[in-house]
Amino acid sequence: MDNRVEEMDHIMSYNNQDPEKKRFSRGIAKLEFERSKEIISRYITGSGLVIYNIGGEAGAYSGWLAEQGHEVHMFKPASRSTAKAAELNEQLAHPIYSIEVTDTRQLARADKSADVVLLMGPLYHLTEREERLAALAEAQRLLKDGGILIAAAMSRYGSMLYGLSVYGKDNGEDTQLINEDEFMFMIEREISEGQQVCPDMYPGGIGRSYFHLPNELQEEMEAAGLEHLRTLAVEGPVWIIPTFEEKWSEESSRNRLIQLSRQVEAENSIMGMSPHMIAAGVKR
Repeated sequence: MDNRVEEMDHIMSYNNQDPEKKRFSRGIAKLEFERSKEIISRYITGSGLVIYNIGGEAGAYSGWLAEQGHEVHMFKPASRSTAKAAELNEQLAHPIYSIEVTDTRQLARADKSADVVLLMGPLYHLTEREERLAALAEAQRLLKDGGILIAAAMSRYGSMLYGLSVYGKDNGEDTQLINEDEFMFMIEREISEGQQVCPDMYPGGIGRSYFHLPNELQEEMEAAGLEHLRTLAVEGPVWIIPTFEEKWSEESSRNRLIQLSRQVEAENSIMGMSPHMIAAGVKR
């Protein structure tokens, strides 16, 4: 099986499990969603923009942007997640303009047809560099001159930090991951190669993935012909607190957590502590 077909099999297998259906309503993903919307909003100005959301989730970002009056086209490699997005679409006052099942690296759309392109998932589901560059090059083709690319990536150190954050807790699942050889082998490969191969014994994992170093997002974006603007940490280090759920439920504490994430979003020295990063680029 060639790399391109194998990558697509990994992506479709993951997306057909519908992992995003309720993810943004649980745990630290709530912080991820709020902060991602905050960062995206800085680069999407004006109204009625043509936005292509390529890959990504089951409609959460697409629906949010459509409700703001933008013409949002959603492209997914898996039919199940597009069906969930269609269900969401029926509830929107301003629906997503189109939802398609397609190879997210090769869209049947004209050159320079989008004001904004979102890649909120493909860069960590495409585990080979040439495939990530192909996805970025396709985004570059689709963008109008001056158009904005917003791309998400996962940190190379996320699994290790998660294992440490729960290590020795008195309750909850996965508290002894650090003691398991399989987990240690997994994070060793992630740290050394950026490749996650999640063992079957951890069914809640994201699946076969690539985890970036912060500087790699800029390098890959520029290799695809885009001008890199900024790479920002989404959650920052605040997700690691042991009482996250409790503190997030309190408005004052939640606002402080978001404020702390925002204050260190561009700090290179701790960028890797953030589970997710978002890079913005422009087509000149």
